[in-house]
Amino acid sequence: MLLPAAIPPLRAQTVAVMVNGEPVTDYDIEQRSKLDLLSTHKPPVRQDVINELIDEKLKIREAKKFGVDPTGSDIDQAYSEMSTRMRITPDQLTKSLESQGIRPDTLKARIKADMVWTSLVRGRYKERLQVGETDVNNAVQAEGGDAPQQTDALEYKMQPIVLIMPRGSTPQLVEARQKEAEALRGRIQTCDEANAYFKTLPNAAIRDPVTKTSADIPPVLRKLLDDTPIGHLTPPEVTKQGIEMVVLCGRKPTTVDTPKRKEARDKLFAQKFQTTSQNYLQEIRKEAMIEYR
Repeated sequence: MLLPAAIPPLRAQTVAVMVNGEPVTDYDIEQRSKLDLLSTHKPPVRQDVINELIDEKLKIREAKKFGVDPTGSDIDQAYSEMSTRMRITPDQLTKSLESQGIRPDTLKARIKADMVWTSLVRGRYKERLQVGETDVNNAVQAEGGDAPQQTDALEYKMQPIVLIMPRGSTPQLVEARQKEAEALRGRIQTCDEANAYFKTLPNAAIRDPVTKTSADIPPVLRKLLDDTPIGHLTPPEVTKQGIEMVVLCGRKPTTVDTPKRKEARDKLFAQKFQTTSQNYLQEIRKEAMIEYR
């Protein structure tokens, strides 16, 4: 009596297309169609949804060839960050999706494809994606010119670190992890030491390096970074993820774009990325085995 209810409808398991031996089912298409409708508020065309799913399988497969393969925790982190931007919790995002008949894994699959593809394209075509100062100057002049660049800025290279704590941790556990973090601040002297230590420490994570200018950083964090010696950790902060710190790997003077120059640079980069991404995807599509059922 329980067996029929436990098995999804046969239609949901029907394979619509095979992509290099991997199936895209009618259920996958149905789920993605619901997600696209929720995102765009427009009923998607079925073939467009199929193409989207085909492209994602190709992107993930291609990324794996070059060692770009995020872990489940990386995807969960991105899912959590998305919910934060929406000013809700991950659980609330999950419930919102489920109320529309959408499994959270449907959104996570799209997040993963976007994540690996962005990383792959940026990594393989770094030189091609560079935006020259002449191009920026020309774009700004075409918009009527701009004020001179700001030169009294700093560039910070840093790596976020988190000592992970489970949800609902007791005050005693929080205090213990804070003490652990403070002890580590006195021990870590270089970024190499931080990477070697936190990559092997249980219930801890160190993120990839990020580089930001003083214009991109809130004043409170900027003061913390200015007060932190190179190679050392910032004071620990309790967040939803756990105890978070930043190891400062570099700090140097730099020139900061004005808002108008930054807008022009970002627009030019986006155009280069879009063109490069489309050309790359067309290449791997030509080599792929795509079989419609």
